[in-house]
Amino acid sequence: MVKFGSFVLICVISVSAWAADTSTMTLATSTVDKGLDYLKKNQQPDYGWQGEVDPPGITALVLKGFMEDERYDADMPFLENGFNKLLSYQFSNGGIYKDALANYNTAIAISALAVSKEAEYKAPMAKAIAYLRSLQWSDKIEGSPTAITVGPDNIKYGGFGYGKAGRPDMSNTQWALEALKEAGVPPSDPAFTAAMKFASRCQNLSETNDQKWAGDDGGFVYVDTGVAGSDPAGDYIGPDGRRMFHSYGSMTYAGLKSMIYAGVSKDDPRVKAAWGWIRNHFTVDENPGLAETGPQNTKGGLFYYYYTMAKALHAYGEPIIVDSQGQKHDWRAELTAKLNQLQAKEGSWVGQRKWMEDNPILVTSYCVLALEEIRKDLRQ
Repeated sequence: MVKFGSFVLICVISVSAWAADTSTMTLATSTVDKGLDYLKKNQQPDYGWQGEVDPPGITALVLKGFMEDERYDADMPFLENGFNKLLSYQFSNGGIYKDALANYNTAIAISALAVSKEAEYKAPMAKAIAYLRSLQWSDKIEGSPTAITVGPDNIKYGGFGYGKAGRPDMSNTQWALEALKEAGVPPSDPAFTAAMKFASRCQNLSETNDQKWAGDDGGFVYVDTGVAGSDPAGDYIGPDGRRMFHSYGSMTYAGLKSMIYAGVSKDDPRVKAAWGWIRNHFTVDENPGLAETGPQNTKGGLFYYYYTMAKALHAYGEPIIVDSQGQKHDWRAELTAKLNQLQAKEGSWVGQRKWMEDNPILVTSYCVLALEEIRKDLRQ
């Protein structure tokens, strides 16, 4: 009788979970539909989605949003024209950018081309990948003789920056690794191996970070230089007199995602520490950690945060997060509800001016892509 009762209880829980997932999927799909409809209506006469002074990475993000939805394909005229516009920015060196932000734009373009799965884009994508490799600070990456050469003892080693000689940071690095992963580059590739050295030096984990500033909360910072004013979440002087740096949400999810893409296991102390920080700071209401520089900054990079959160949590593969208070969070349901709540009637989203999040095309793309990750997770 006890066994029968237990069986009934399990069935009730399973049905309840299925109903919750179905409800989240329905809401996510309707919210995505409105977002994609907004983006389609706002394609420019030149078939791109960026404004005159905007980078082509915005067009790439929009294209990726459509390509992540199984109801669209790259042969649809408006999307084919969009890809042609994107590729019009490709230089002879393979980079896909305009005047600056070479790494960001090329990486996002690679992801869009990869997700399209179109044979005609394989050649330009290969050129773009070779260019992206050349931006990594490393000793030597196979197939990229122009790579910036530094040894593993250099704090720049393994990182990606804004361009050929740009100071590397965790944000540029996570976009580059996401592009390589989505293009089918395996975790064993030297680019991932080198990048893990850099990522480890951006984590507040003294056990594995050889930099003097490293703390032990497990979260990630933007750069590993240890220079005052370099981290958006701010710095402080620790009890022992060291200058230390606050971890924050978007970079911690970026670090976790990058480690997973590089094949680092859940049992690795770096992954366990990052997951611990996420459990202690889980929220969909702000970009956690930025309050250290003032409460007005908690919405800074909020939609980048949502996108990176969804990518990282889908990659990690755990639908329920138990926070430090023991409360359970279905991140997919909570993030879907938040994005639906923030969506404007016409289907767009918009954020603060900081980090270009006053651009509704950019922000709407982030949100659509976050919701696509949620839908993929729910289908598993």
